[in-house]
Amino acid sequence: MTALIALIRKDLKLYLNDKRALMLNLLMPIVLAAFFGSLFGGAGESKTSKIDIGLVQEDSSAVGRKIGDGLKADTSLRVAEMSREEAQQRVKSGKLGVAVVIPAGFGERAGSALFGAGAKPELPLYYDPSQSTVLAMVKGLLTQHVMQTVSAEMFNGETGRRFTDQSLQQMEGRKDDAELTELLGSLKKFQAREDSKAAAAGGAGGKAGLSMPFDTKDEALSSGPRYNGYAHSFAGMGVQFILFMGVDLGIGILLARRMGIWNRLLAAPVTLNQVLLARALSGAIIALGLLVAIFLCGVLIFKVEISNPAGFLMVGLGFALMTAAFGLLIAAFGKTPEAARGMAVFATLIMVMLGGAWVPSFIFPEWMQTLTIVIPTRWAVDGLDAMTWRGLGMEAALRCTAVQLAFAAGFGLLALWKFRAERR
Repeated sequence: MTALIALIRKDLKLYLNDKRALMLNLLMPIVLAAFFGSLFGGAGESKTSKIDIGLVQEDSSAVGRKIGDGLKADTSLRVAEMSREEAQQRVKSGKLGVAVVIPAGFGERAGSALFGAGAKPELPLYYDPSQSTVLAMVKGLLTQHVMQTVSAEMFNGETGRRFTDQSLQQMEGRKDDAELTELLGSLKKFQAREDSKAAAAGGAGGKAGLSMPFDTKDEALSSGPRYNGYAHSFAGMGVQFILFMGVDLGIGILLARRMGIWNRLLAAPVTLNQVLLARALSGAIIALGLLVAIFLCGVLIFKVEISNPAGFLMVGLGFALMTAAFGLLIAAFGKTPEAARGMAVFATLIMVMLGGAWVPSFIFPEWMQTLTIVIPTRWAVDGLDAMTWRGLGMEAALRCTAVQLAFAAGFGLLALWKFRAERR
């Protein structure tokens, strides 16, 4: 036991004296987690950012101007008016996600198309191919403003009155359009009544049009504290860079074997099992310490809340042991430090990507979510999420920890078998 403790202390001292390793494994995940966390919504207090769009106002009619004014007044949009050529150029260069063009005569043709009496006018939209999601949101908002403005004009505006009179004259005596004639006749009576009300009130008639028949009431639900985008980012970046520390652990063993230090160490009165166990325990201690330090920074600076501290430590310990065993596996099967580093970094990035460290796994397609169940990092990230913003109980912690310990046992036994086979 004394020899084992001495080996662990030696590894810890060597790691703490390596300033480069500390900077890479502690500072870098904090910086990247802060960046990604801000993209994922931050601490949940900031309002949704506005969508920048361009507006090409070519229609000078009352309807066209009102549509443009409605877009400018929308709290979800930040509108910049520009020419068609400028809009096309800014979208092509990636400086603008979407540009809306209101072409000349759009208001009058849209009013006619509302009742099916004319062809639907086109409303050009220029968009960056990488901003298809933004395009969908802009189209939804645009539909609302166009419908409300055009319907208001057709029911109460001058354009609507002219359209009603012209249509009734054109369809006079035509039996095949009797239903539409009846509808337009009723609309004319409605317009006349509104004019009478406006005259009696000594002002203009109402301008209300069709509007959305409902409002949404958004309510975010989770078992734990309020959602904090930094919580997932600190979990993902912490897992990634701690795994890199595990890679360094394996590469360190390969370097020691190349320089003969490994053979001299085994010549001392210690067994192979003791040396490997010491490396695994020291690596696990370093990994757990890094994870705690990273999340401590998240708690103090970015208001990350750990809803289940005991479960958090349990998940962290399982991940730390898995990381240490992963490092031993790299050392056992690596031929040279250079070749092993390249393969290990590649494997680590694949595990991090599929494990949901960069983006949450629920964004993945369904088939990929099923596939990533066999990725150990998926259980680490999900476990840390469960113990922070999701606020799940010990059952989730036990499940994620058990899976990670199973991976740790598998990696460790495989590495031990390989080390023993090489000493025969």
